[in-house]
Amino acid sequence: MASSVRVRFAPSPTGYLHVGGARTAFFNWLYARRHGGAFVLRIEDTDAERSSDDMIAGILDGLRWLGLDWDEGPGIGGPHEPYFQSQRFDRHRAAAAALVAGGHAYYCYCSADRLRQERERADARGEAWQYDRACLSLPSQRIAELEASRAPRAIRFKVPPGQTAFADAVHGRIEFDGAHIEDFVILRSDGHPIYHLSVVVDDVDMRITHVIRGDDHISNTPKHVLLFQALGAPVPRFAHVPLILGADKKRLSKRHGATSVMEYARQGYLPDAMVNFLALLGWSPGDDRELMSRRELVDSFTLEGISGGNAVFDTAKLEWMNGQYIARMPIEELAALVLPLLAREGLWPEHAPADERLRRLIELLRPRAKRLSDFVDQARPFLVDTVEYEPEAIKKHLDVPGLSEHVAVLVRALRETSPFDEQQVETTVRRTAEQQGIKAASLIHAARVAATGRTASPGIFEVLAWLGRDRTVRRLEQLVSFLASQD
Repeated sequence: MASSVRVRFAPSPTGYLHVGGARTAFFNWLYARRHGGAFVLRIEDTDAERSSDDMIAGILDGLRWLGLDWDEGPGIGGPHEPYFQSQRFDRHRAAAAALVAGGHAYYCYCSADRLRQERERADARGEAWQYDRACLSLPSQRIAELEASRAPRAIRFKVPPGQTAFADAVHGRIEFDGAHIEDFVILRSDGHPIYHLSVVVDDVDMRITHVIRGDDHISNTPKHVLLFQALGAPVPRFAHVPLILGADKKRLSKRHGATSVMEYARQGYLPDAMVNFLALLGWSPGDDRELMSRRELVDSFTLEGISGGNAVFDTAKLEWMNGQYIARMPIEELAALVLPLLAREGLWPEHAPADERLRRLIELLRPRAKRLSDFVDQARPFLVDTVEYEPEAIKKHLDVPGLSEHVAVLVRALRETSPFDEQQVETTVRRTAEQQGIKAASLIHAARVAATGRTASPGIFEVLAWLGRDRTVRRLEQLVSFLASQD
């Protein structure tokens, strides 16, 4: 059983890999890895007008960034090639012909105008319309005439009477009445296969045992079950996972912010944090765990753990989780990720390695970082020659009577401080404040503005120790000059 599990992720390259698709891919990947099965990647590129090589590359990049390796598919191949649906049309057409030959489907010669008129008449009556099977009972002579004249014809699947049911691993037993399912087209008159036929034929050929996909496919599933049965193939086990909603409880879309997975990569999220977050959107390990390694996720994942209710994408929760991963990452790994970002902003020499001093700075900034991009913003005042004071910092911390003189005294005291480490710097600052008869907080805040230009920073004594005596003194002298110019 375990080794026979085969799941697939089958995105359409009409857009980049979005959050919902990534979550579906991850659930499939987790299930395959949990059971020692195969994770198949199939590109459903049948929409030629909207599909593109760039979109395919974007999907593959997104999966690679998330660490979701596939066992069969583009770039790897496998025993069931090709893995691009557009290259499998002959197989789909052959299956449609076999369904006609077996009495499970029939030719439909109805024109688009006739179907439109029938639909409009039904609408005028206030009725729902479905295909009336006009071509199902055509006399053989009439069919022969139409075939002889090469009349355009689609192929429709003949929906049998009665209930169509399937056991969903998430929602339980789901039933559909065949009376409410029209004889749906499986092959257009131009020979182009319809999604329902293509996806089922490909799943049959690729021996897919479990179909894990979004709730929006539930309405398609009875058609797929009927096709599996008509083709004489085992029906896979289905698991329809809940949709992902924004904070307003509407389906997640661009209006809620980024939806492309690679946009989250650009914003500084870590792939391990992202997959951990995605896993908990509609699934639970059955306990209160939130931070879980990939190994823990694989070991805990079950289809039964998927919730039937829709999940809400909480950006604040993602940021918190990403911050937790940043906090736990080995400094060497973290520095390797931050370094290119600093170099791109001109804050660190291109191709220069991270030295001990830079690693100390990253460690200093780590507690306040929720995303990798936060390191760039926080590190900027440490890595530039001249600090610019934020207006809020000036307003909040520099309006202290006699502050220029107090800072000047601190400059002289710090020149004599030895060793210039966190402990001795703190002692000097507090002693100077006491000698000047002012609160230590006033001098501490002034030193923070001098060192970083901001109202908030890591511990100021750690900051000054990292800057070192010479740079600290220069920045405090710059503040003295600034305060004098304001008098």
